[in-house]
Amino acid sequence: MKKIAITGPESTGKSTLAAQLAAHFQASWVPEYARAYIDQLNRPYVAEDLDQILKGQLTLWQKAEEANPEILFLDTEALVLKIWSEHAYGQASGSIQEALQHQQIDLYLLLNVDLPWQPDPQREHPDLREYFYAWYKRELQQMNAAFAEISGTHSTRFQSAVQAVEALLSM
Repeated sequence: MKKIAITGPESTGKSTLAAQLAAHFQASWVPEYARAYIDQLNRPYVAEDLDQILKGQLTLWQKAEEANPEILFLDTEALVLKIWSEHAYGQASGSIQEALQHQQIDLYLLLNVDLPWQPDPQREHPDLREYFYAWYKRELQQMNAAFAEISGTHSTRFQSAVQAVEALLSM
């Protein structure tokens, strides 16, 4: 099974691209659990909620893996939670750090911030997208992770992502 994570700052088209790639490759994909979790909260989220989001995300991921697909696209993963937690609270929990160390991703697609910001009640940092993009890239480099930077219009992003995934699959 090849696992491809779509990652990067807010409002860069991660969910859209994950769904498009899954459809294109007739593969499975795991949606972002955080959206549903935060939607049901009747209060602002706190640091402990990020561990609950991690658990929910990992549960969705495990269920998708049990179906034994050849390719699995992940709309989010532990790196997103690590950066979110470190930015909001100054540190990531041991659970998030451990999940990041143990997740096995074959390819990360790092989405650039060159699409216009799309307002959404759950999005928080329209003026920090470049900052977060650099942070994601630095983390991926430090992890020695295989990643492709994806930029441009929605259609250009899709084509670039397809090429990156096809390169992975041909290895």
